[in-house]
Amino acid sequence: MERSAEQRSGLARRRPVRGRDEWGIEFSRIVAFSDGVFAIAITLLALSIDIPQHLPSDTSVGEMLENQTGDLIAYAISFAVVGKLWLSHHWFFATVERFDNVLMGLNILYLAWIALIPVTSEVLGDYGDNSAGVIIYAIVMVAVSLTFQAQIGYSLRNDLLRPELRELEHRVVEPANLIVAAVFLLSIPVAFVSPLAAVLMWPIIFLTGRRLAFRIADLRS
Repeated sequence: MERSAEQRSGLARRRPVRGRDEWGIEFSRIVAFSDGVFAIAITLLALSIDIPQHLPSDTSVGEMLENQTGDLIAYAISFAVVGKLWLSHHWFFATVERFDNVLMGLNILYLAWIALIPVTSEVLGDYGDNSAGVIIYAIVMVAVSLTFQAQIGYSLRNDLLRPELRELEHRVVEPANLIVAAVFLLSIPVAFVSPLAAVLMWPIIFLTGRRLAFRIADLRS
C-alpha cells in the first residue's frame, strides 16, 4: 500500500537505525565523547581538594590534610563511583550493535548528570555532615542510574544490542543498575536522620551489588 505524503515526509525526516560496523566513525565519536566527559569529571574531582599554597607558620602538613578530611573522603567515594559508572558504560556500549538518535539523546542526558558529579562531590566534602549536602549528592546519583537504565531498557526493547549479550544485559546488568539507584534513593530519607549513616550505605553497592544482581538473575530464571 502506498504511503501518504505526510508519512513519506516523516520517514524522510527520521534518521534510520545505524549499525556500528557500517557507521564505525560516528559510533567511535559517541564513545570518545562519552569517555571524554568521564575523564574530565574524574579529573575535576581532584581539583575540588583545596590545598593552600602557603601554610601558616603554626600549621603542619598533617594538620592541613586533617582539615581536608571531608574533601578527601568525598573524593574517594566519587572516584570509586565514577570509575564504576565508566566500567558499566564501557561494557554497555561494547554490547551495542546498532544505534539511533534516541539512544544518542539518552546518552547525552546521562552524561549531563555525570558532569554534575564533581560539583555534588565538592558539596559533599564541604557539607557532608549536613543532610542537604548528602541528599543533593544522592539525588544526582539516582538520576545518573535512572538515565543509564533508560538507555539499557530502550536498547533492549528496540533490539540494538548484540544478540548473544541481550540476555546478560536483561538478567544481570539491569538489576545491578537498579540496585545502585535503590541504594542511593533509600539513603535520602536516612540522611534526614543521620547524614553519616546515609553515606555509609553507599559502599553496599560495591560490596554486594554485583553478587545480588546475579542472585536476582538466578531467581528470575
